[in-house]
Amino acid sequence: MSIITVTRDDGIAVVTVDNPPVNTITAAVREALRGALPQLEGARAVVLVCAGSTFFSGADIGEFSGPPKEEEYRALFNAIEALPVPVVAAMHGTVMGGGLEIALACHYRIAAPGTRFAMPEVTLGIIPGAGGTQRMPRLVGVERALELIVGAAPVPAEKALEMGFVDRIAQGDLGAAALDYARELLAGGKGPRRTGEMSVDPATGTEAVLERFRQEAAKRYRGRQAPLTAIEAVRAAMTMPLERGLAYETDLVNRAKATDESRGAVHVFFAERETRRVPGLESAQARPVKSAAIVGAGTMGGGIAICFANAGIPVTIFDTSREALDRGLAAVDATYQSQVQRGRLAPEAKAKRIGLITGSLDYADGKDADVWIEAVFENMDLKKRIFAELDRIAKPGAVLATNTSTLDIDEIATAIGRKSDVIGLHFFSPANVMPLLEVVRTRDTAPEVVRTAMELSRPLRKTPVLSGVCYGFIGNRMMEGYAREAERIVLEGATPRQVDSALEKWGMAMGILAVFDMAGIGVGVSVHTSNADKYPPDPTYYQADFALYEAGRQGQKNGKGYYRYEGRNRIDDPEAIEILRARAKALGVPQRSHTDEEIVERCLFPMINEGLRILDEGIAVRASDVDVVWCAGYGFPRWRGGPMFYGDTVGLDKVLAGMRKYGEQLGEPFGRVHWAPSKLLEQLVAQERKIADWTR
Repeated sequence: MSIITVTRDDGIAVVTVDNPPVNTITAAVREALRGALPQLEGARAVVLVCAGSTFFSGADIGEFSGPPKEEEYRALFNAIEALPVPVVAAMHGTVMGGGLEIALACHYRIAAPGTRFAMPEVTLGIIPGAGGTQRMPRLVGVERALELIVGAAPVPAEKALEMGFVDRIAQGDLGAAALDYARELLAGGKGPRRTGEMSVDPATGTEAVLERFRQEAAKRYRGRQAPLTAIEAVRAAMTMPLERGLAYETDLVNRAKATDESRGAVHVFFAERETRRVPGLESAQARPVKSAAIVGAGTMGGGIAICFANAGIPVTIFDTSREALDRGLAAVDATYQSQVQRGRLAPEAKAKRIGLITGSLDYADGKDADVWIEAVFENMDLKKRIFAELDRIAKPGAVLATNTSTLDIDEIATAIGRKSDVIGLHFFSPANVMPLLEVVRTRDTAPEVVRTAMELSRPLRKTPVLSGVCYGFIGNRMMEGYAREAERIVLEGATPRQVDSALEKWGMAMGILAVFDMAGIGVGVSVHTSNADKYPPDPTYYQADFALYEAGRQGQKNGKGYYRYEGRNRIDDPEAIEILRARAKALGVPQRSHTDEEIVERCLFPMINEGLRILDEGIAVRASDVDVVWCAGYGFPRWRGGPMFYGDTVGLDKVLAGMRKYGEQLGEPFGRVHWAPSKLLEQLVAQERKIADWTR
C-alpha cells in the first residue's frame, strides 16, 4: 500500500498520508511527500491530511543517532511552503514536534476538536529542528512561541486557535471541513500565506521577556542547556530572514544532539518502549482482565483502585473494618473531587469512575475478580494469611498479586497451592500518579501471568519493568546504598540542606533526605527494624533516621524531620542538626567537610555498583530496564539517562576508582562491606567495555 495518495476534488488536490501507527515523518514519508509534489501541478489548492488516529505525530526519533537529517526536513518543508496555491493542513489527534512544524510550513491550518499540539523537543535535550523556532514566532510572537517550546506541554485546539497558529476548528468531518475551508479561501481570493515571509513582532520579544524565560528555564530545567538553546534560536528569528534562521536552527539542534543531555533523554525514551519485550514470553497469551479486587483501603490501595477505575475496569476494595473502608473510599472521592476543582476532570467523568469502585468487608464479593492485588502494610505473616484466604476465594486463573516493596514473594507464595498465579505488582506512591510498575516474577510465576501483568500496564497507564525476586527488587535495592551514604554524610557533619542541594543541583527531582521527610521517617525506620538481619552490622547504618524518629520527628507528617516545615516549604532546623550531631558523637563518627562532588559520587556510585550486581544476578532483564526504574519511579533525571547510562557517561573506570577511594576513606571493616566493587564492574573496566556493551 502506498504511503501517499493524491486525489482531486473540484480542482483541489487532497494529499493523504498513511504511515501507521502514528504517521511518524520517517525517511520513507519524506521521500513520498517529495515524490508527490509534482502531482500537485495545476491544482487550485492543496489539503494535507493524514489517515488513522492522528496527523503527523512527529519526526523519527530513531534517526537521532545517525547522520543529521534536518536539511532534508528543511528542504521538504520549504518546498511545501513555496507552493503557488493555498495549502491547508487538516490536523487531528496528537500533533507533536515535526508534525506541528510541517503544519507551520503550510499556509493555513484547521484542526478537529480534541486535537492536541506540542513542541516537546527540549524534554529530549534538543530544540525544534525543522523550522519550529523560526516559523512559530512569526505566527504567534516570541512570548507565545517560547510558552510552547520551553513549556513543552500539550495545548488543546481551542488554545492553539487563541494563540494564533490554528486558523479554524472543524465542525463535523475533518476532511470535508478542510475542503470547504480551501473552497472558501479560493472564493475569497486568498492565495498562499507563507509563514516564512512574515516578520516577528518585536514587542513580543523584548529583552525582559527573553530574560524571564531564561530564568524560568534555569529553575525548571536545572543543569540543562536545551531550553536555553531554544530561547537563543527563537531570539534569532527576530533578526534573521527565514533561510538564515533555519540554517542557524539546524546548527544549534545538531550541536544539542551531540550532548550527553540529549543522548540520555533519548536513551530513556527508547528504554521505556523496550521494557515490555520480555524474552521467553513470545508465545504466552495474556489472561483477560475485566474486573479487579484490592485488599487494603489505605493510601496505596485507594491509589491502585483509582488506576483501575480510570482504565474503565470495575474494582472492589476490601478492608477489615467499616471505619477503615469508609475512610479509604472517602480519600478516593476526595482525590477525584480535587481533580474536578482544578478543572482536570469533568463532574460526570468523576461520577462514572467512582461508580466503578465499590467497597466490601467480605472477600467472597470478589470471587469473580480476574486480578487480586494485596496492598496492606509490610508484614510477612499478614500477607501470607491474606494469600491463603485468596487461595480459597479467588476463581481459578485469577492473577494473585502483592504490592510488597521489600518482602520475599517466593515466601508469600508458599501460603497457597497455585504458586504459578502469584506475581508482584509494585506500584509507587501515589499509585494513581507515579508511572512506574515493578512486575516481580517469582521462580514459579507462569509466563501467561507475567504477560498479563505487562499488558495490564497499558490501560493502567503504567511503565512496567520486570524484576526477579530479591530484597527491594530493582529500585529499593539500589536505594539502600544511595540513601545510606546520604545519611552517613549528615552524621559526618554536612547539613541536610547541603546533601539535598548537591543532589538536586546534579539533577535529582528531590534530595533524598527531603524524600524521607515526605514519605515519613517512620517508614524507613520500620523497614530497617523489621529487616535488620539483611544489613551489615554497622552501628551507623541509617542512624540519622533513627535519631530523628526517636526524637519525635516524623517528617512532613508532623512538620519536622530533617527539616522543619511550613506547609510543604522546608526550612533548615538547628534542632534537627543538633540531634544528628549528638548521634554522630555517640557513635564516634568523625566530623569533616564535604564538597558537592563528593556528595554526588558517594550517593550515586553505590547505586551504579548495585545496579551492576542486579544485572549480574539476572534480577533485571537488561541495563536499560534499570534506568527506566529510576527515571520513572525515583526522580532520577531523564536527561542523565538513568544510573546505568550515567555510569557509562561518567566512565566505569572512574566509578571503580571512586568505590575503592571511598572504601579506604571509611576504613575497615565497613569500607570493605559497603564499598566492595561488584564483579561485573571490575570485569567491564578490565575489558574496557561499557554497560551498554554487556549482554547476559
